[in-house]
Amino acid sequence: MTAVTLAAMSLTACGDDSKPAAGKDGGSKLIVIITPSPDNVFFKAEQQAADAEAKKLGYTTLVLSHDDDPTKQSQEIDTAISRKAAAIILDNAGADSTVTALQKAAKAGIPSFLIDREINQTGIAKAQIVSNNSQGATLGGQEFAKAMDQSGEYFELTGKETDTNAGVRSKGYHSVLDQFPKMKMVAQQSANWDQTEALQKVQTMLQAHPKVKGIIAGNDTMALGAWAALQAAKKTDVIVTGFDGSPDVVSSVLKDGVRATVLQPAAKISQMAVDQADKYIKTGSTGQPEKQSVDCVLVNKDNAAKVSNFSLGS
Repeated sequence: MTAVTLAAMSLTACGDDSKPAAGKDGGSKLIVIITPSPDNVFFKAEQQAADAEAKKLGYTTLVLSHDDDPTKQSQEIDTAISRKAAAIILDNAGADSTVTALQKAAKAGIPSFLIDREINQTGIAKAQIVSNNSQGATLGGQEFAKAMDQSGEYFELTGKETDTNAGVRSKGYHSVLDQFPKMKMVAQQSANWDQTEALQKVQTMLQAHPKVKGIIAGNDTMALGAWAALQAAKKTDVIVTGFDGSPDVVSSVLKDGVRATVLQPAAKISQMAVDQADKYIKTGSTGQPEKQSVDCVLVNKDNAAKVSNFSLGS
């Protein structure tokens, strides 16, 4: 299929007409929101928060998912260009592979505002707003070490190699864990942020290292996969921690399953991106630096009951 055909199908599926929404001043009032699959509750929360904030500010929206496929993402950015969108809100499909598509959008006069994941260049997007993954991973590493009593064998599950967050989180974990000589990482593998892959990888790891004491995962989806593998192996005394603050893991924490997670404020970041897009559309400036980070929060048994939809209440 051609990109034009795919774009047309996407628009038909969303029930939108092919004309750009126009504001009273004649400018576009369409904001295109593109994320990975909403099958992951984190990305669904991003979509919902950005969509709600844009509509509150008087925009129409087109919400699309690239499923971590750079080609599909490029086609969806082409759709935004053809629709003459006012702005693109994007959780991207690759730190390097996204650059060319965003350059094309910028050349067409459509500003982009990135959430959750950065790209490997500056000066293309008007904003790159992400969780402070290094700070969050430090919190997660400290909690994991505490739960492990600073000793014992452990596994690490890392995310997609093309996602800069995966490397930042792993580095943050090890900035803490490597300080404890009695803690020994006996296996480290990527499960590509995927629950099923994490389950399978942990099953294999357990065969080679049956005395493992803990598993630290780069996101909550992999943490759930790890916990499922441990339940199947009847090794629920093994400590598991994650990263995201997803509802399923928060629930598991409350039920003495996964030990802890690190909350990323997904809704807040998405709202910030839309607000800055609105300001840029109206004034030509966001008033903020391009690179922005929002601190994460540790979630454990002490505060898990206060977490709802990637937000910590008082």
